[in-house]
Amino acid sequence: MDGQFVCSGDAAVHPLEVVAAEISLRVRARAWHGAGFRHLREAAMTIYFYGADEVPHGCFSNFSDHGLDLDGRWWPTSEHYFQAQKFIGTRHADLIRRARTPLRAAELGRDPSKPMRRDWERAKDDVMRRAVAAKFLTHADIRGILLSTGDEEIVEDTTADHYWGRGRTGSGKNMLGRILMRTRGRLRAEFDEASEARSDSGRPGR
Repeated sequence: MDGQFVCSGDAAVHPLEVVAAEISLRVRARAWHGAGFRHLREAAMTIYFYGADEVPHGCFSNFSDHGLDLDGRWWPTSEHYFQAQKFIGTRHADLIRRARTPLRAAELGRDPSKPMRRDWERAKDDVMRRAVAAKFLTHADIRGILLSTGDEEIVEDTTADHYWGRGRTGSGKNMLGRILMRTRGRLRAEFDEASEARSDSGRPGR
């Protein structure tokens, strides 16, 4: 996907216009409620997520039941894709892709007896970005949820992972949260461009 977001053809099937209306309402609400609304937002600046069954933000988890088409194959979850890329081009990668659950895919991906690709530490962030982007481009419902978070910080609330989440001390890198926020920004920019194009096409010629 090389980082580009393509939303063409989605207009008839995804709720981005509804999301735009919601964002517009949020902006108007800030104006209507003034300082009181600002104080309310300050108390809710961070969205924490972890379990895939959490409503509404469980869809941010790599274990959420949202498949994606990437690299010419269908992956049951973004966790399946991420773990398989550690062993790209091997039979073990395909075994991970066919795992019955994301938990099983994670277990297979962390098998210490299987040698990972040598460049994994350099490649893993880009692999995660591609998986997350494909997931939210594929599913309109969760795309709407992600966009509806506005500019709020998104944090994977796990004490067990200092790299992808907040970690035990709360000072972790939160790379998954950062990738989600970056994806949100790119989706929003893509939507704004599409809205401008529709607006320009509807203007009468000179």
